[in-house]
Amino acid sequence: MGKHTLIGGGTGFIGSHLAKHLLEQDYQVTRVSRMPGRKSITWHKLQKNGLPSGVTSVVNLAGENVLNPFHPWTEGFKQNVWNSRINTSANMVKAIQKSNDVEVYINIIGVSHYKPDDLKIYSEQDKVEGYDFLSNLCLEWEKAATLPEDTAKNTREIKLRTGLVIGRGGGMIRAIWRPFMMGLGGPLGSGKQILPWIHLEDLCRLIQYCIENKKIKGPVNAVAPEIITNEEFSKTFASTFNRPCVFNMGEAMIKFLYGDERSPLLLSGAKIHPDKVSSTGFQFQYPTVKAACMQMVEKE
Repeated sequence: MGKHTLIGGGTGFIGSHLAKHLLEQDYQVTRVSRMPGRKSITWHKLQKNGLPSGVTSVVNLAGENVLNPFHPWTEGFKQNVWNSRINTSANMVKAIQKSNDVEVYINIIGVSHYKPDDLKIYSEQDKVEGYDFLSNLCLEWEKAATLPEDTAKNTREIKLRTGLVIGRGGGMIRAIWRPFMMGLGGPLGSGKQILPWIHLEDLCRLIQYCIENKKIKGPVNAVAPEIITNEEFSKTFASTFNRPCVFNMGEAMIKFLYGDERSPLLLSGAKIHPDKVSSTGFQFQYPTVKAACMQMVEKE
């Protein structure tokens, strides 16, 4: 297949790293973002003109950061969180419909529609369900990213259900970096909640794997094989940097800061395993939180 990938949200934390990774693998990369730039197009231009000529794979990573601490959980911000996922996914589907070149379409999705269950470990075969704002968002996100049947006959479709992305300079790690470096870090809430996660570099490698492996389609759990709690993650992260892990942030404070509808991202989580990619031979470079944290130490 050709190697020209269009990345929706290509200037964000994950998108910029994915673009760099694919360029190193001799891919041609075009990004979609709010502002025009070199080797990039705007969402408006995508809607108006469709995909650039020769694009053979599409990866949509677009979406407002739900846990942005600078945005209180207002109705306006809540609508931005929703629209930035649903609308961009729907627009990407429409653009793909007009192209005859796209061989694979990958859309990143969350994992909140796996309902937390102490006894169950979810695979891609298990059902997902809506039970709160975030889970219903994930369900509608998947619907918006679904290709029509006639288009899906020629374009392989993948819903990448992704946990917390661990990497320097972005996401939750950016938010907790300074407190932990100052010895002020600790678990969130009870700390007993499960934390589905994946290292940033493994996610980029996994996306390339999904582009190139024609056996992969449908929902894909993009999470590391190690299932851990928030407390286990916090202790590992702190110990890797030789810092204490004693300052717990209570559930009431988290709900005060983030609101009832988005605090479940921090206070609850399901046990999820990457069955599909593991069974087809994908090897995680950072299968454990210890290995992931050690990589961040090496970047110091």
